[in-house]
Amino acid sequence: MTDSKIILTDVHKRFGSKKVLNGINLTVPAGESLVVIGGSGTGKSVMLKSILGIIRPTSGSIKVDGEEVTKLTGRAQETVLHKFGMLFQGAALFDSLRVWENVAFGLIQGQGMNRKDAKEIAVLKLAKVGLNSDVGELFPAELSGGMQKRVGLARAIAADPEIIFFDEPTTGLDPIMADVINDLIVESVKDLGATALSITHDMASARKIADNIAMIYKGEILWQGSKDDVDHSGNEYVDQFIHGRADGPIKMDVRKL
Repeated sequence: MTDSKIILTDVHKRFGSKKVLNGINLTVPAGESLVVIGGSGTGKSVMLKSILGIIRPTSGSIKVDGEEVTKLTGRAQETVLHKFGMLFQGAALFDSLRVWENVAFGLIQGQGMNRKDAKEIAVLKLAKVGLNSDVGELFPAELSGGMQKRVGLARAIAADPEIIFFDEPTTGLDPIMADVINDLIVESVKDLGATALSITHDMASARKIADNIAMIYKGEILWQGSKDDVDHSGNEYVDQFIHGRADGPIKMDVRKL
């Protein structure tokens, strides 16, 4: 088995004349947590969707466990997708399904598991994120934002995936709940022995859940290294971003009134 779980090599993506990914090179070590930091519109989500197969890159290579995945279709693509778990930015729960059905959705729909067994697993996974079985009978609209995020995490780990993706996991949460979610992410990934790839602009979250950090800017990875090295990366883009300074090489488009 390769020491690298995911490898992106010179990945480009254009939408018409607009370049979004501009030669991404990124390695996600097996069994570790890599967090990609960067501002809005830098290509983080498109990169993640390209790995998931939701978007096809214009060119370049994406390998999962040494297998090229950019051209996969049908059953071969499904086999790779079964390795993945995903926590979406807004939890992305189905309003019409009870909480336990949301958690068990992939088990029932994706794996054909019977509802009784799937519910048992869902209840166990809800317990892992600190929610009791009574919560499983509620609908998403009856939950707070923090509880919805926990349910989303329970769904992400329901099938014991090898790789878990986290899309802005703390967006919309207050600082205390964000830290609770960060702790649960660390614990869940460790329990499963999974590989994790997260995208975020929240440095508190990145520092908590990462083993390694990479920075994306204008569709390119500018720096990748240990989270312990991020404060002395020697990269002026990284330095500006992690300290949240207006002055620096990263220029924000601000319309003057």
